[in-house]
Amino acid sequence: MTDLVSNGKISPSILGESVRRDFPILEQRFGPNPLVYLDNAATAQKPRAVLDAMVNYYTGLNSNIGRGYYQLSMAATDAYEAARDTVRRAINAEHADEVVFTPGTTAAVNLLADTFGRSIVTAEDQVVVTGMEHNSNMLPWRRLCESTGAELVVVPVGAGGRVALDRFAAALGPRVRLAAVAQVSNVLGTVNPVRDMIAAAHRHGIPVLVDGAQAVPHRPVDVRDLGADFYCFSGHKIYGPMGIGVLYGKRELLSRLEPYQVGGGTVKGVTLAEPVAYVPVPARLEAGTPHIAGAIGLAAAFDYVHGLGWDAVQRHDDLLVEATVEALQGISRVRIIGDPAAQPSGIVSFVVDGIHPYDVGGHLDRHGVAVRSGVHCANLFIDTFGEVGTVRLSFAVYNTEAEIEVVRRALTTVRPGFWTHEHPTERFLATEPSPENQH
Repeated sequence: MTDLVSNGKISPSILGESVRRDFPILEQRFGPNPLVYLDNAATAQKPRAVLDAMVNYYTGLNSNIGRGYYQLSMAATDAYEAARDTVRRAINAEHADEVVFTPGTTAAVNLLADTFGRSIVTAEDQVVVTGMEHNSNMLPWRRLCESTGAELVVVPVGAGGRVALDRFAAALGPRVRLAAVAQVSNVLGTVNPVRDMIAAAHRHGIPVLVDGAQAVPHRPVDVRDLGADFYCFSGHKIYGPMGIGVLYGKRELLSRLEPYQVGGGTVKGVTLAEPVAYVPVPARLEAGTPHIAGAIGLAAAFDYVHGLGWDAVQRHDDLLVEATVEALQGISRVRIIGDPAAQPSGIVSFVVDGIHPYDVGGHLDRHGVAVRSGVHCANLFIDTFGEVGTVRLSFAVYNTEAEIEVVRRALTTVRPGFWTHEHPTERFLATEPSPENQH
């Protein structure tokens, strides 16, 4: 990591350009254009510290964990459990066994819906979500309600793209068995008052799952301070590897969960004459060989961000959002979606009147700018604004104000009907839209 630090932390004024050297992929060029990567809400790039940690595991520790009574396996087990404890400290969980490794946020929510959800939700009950949820925190609960006969209650989103606390509180009642809310919107970067939402739910004895996929890369998360019963996120959005994520749960709640999958590592022993005895969590919920290198890489990612300093990360986010809003507001026919005064976290979404978001994204791609265009797996939220989709700019620690200027200049040249059959993504637009990114 760069050594340009002040008082042990990197200054927010030099975050962008200096830390770019830590991310090898950013050295790429697309023709004459350097890569301007602004699709970080989908997945962030990986610093050398994360790549090195994973390579070191595969070249120095590669073996299975928890089963081998030999030095290499025991060292790998220690590294895996050390990674779990790093995550515990990063989110301020009380116990390491409250951290369950999963393949990602989507897997974590499905695990919870199919275990905890099915244990408490019946045909007479309700599950509360908000109208801004990513499909990964909407569809598992919808499926649960459809299969049990329960009612899915969707708290509407206001005109500015926010969920009003009083409307959320009004949806809570004696039939509600669980609430699931995003801390930060993946479309607008809107920050929900989840601490207050959780407190409101707890006054009715309702447990709450928080989707933290878009929060963890941009702000320190303290699950105990929030009061979250469950909290989930994906490693690849906080500069870690793909295929690794976390389900946090309070110990007393996780201990009630039946295994989501069964197999190696989940049982104490198996006989045909006696009931299967399962091991305690978290191993009971991590069947089979886990993504050991992924867990180690995720721990390295948290260490990397901690080295930058959360204050610097947040101030850098704010700087980029403010600069982007100012740049976009000066361009004809460009409309920012949502309320930029609401201090979005690391995301600015916009439309260009008269031009489809896919076309705008394709035009930006011709200038070396990678953005996400479409509904962002949040169809209901996009419908709130009456749009077919948006163009989403999402930021990371390596993005710069100079990159925003590249976007601004490119947008001043976008025109209706500019599309040509020579563009490499024309095949994508000529067919059915591909699935949006997974959580």
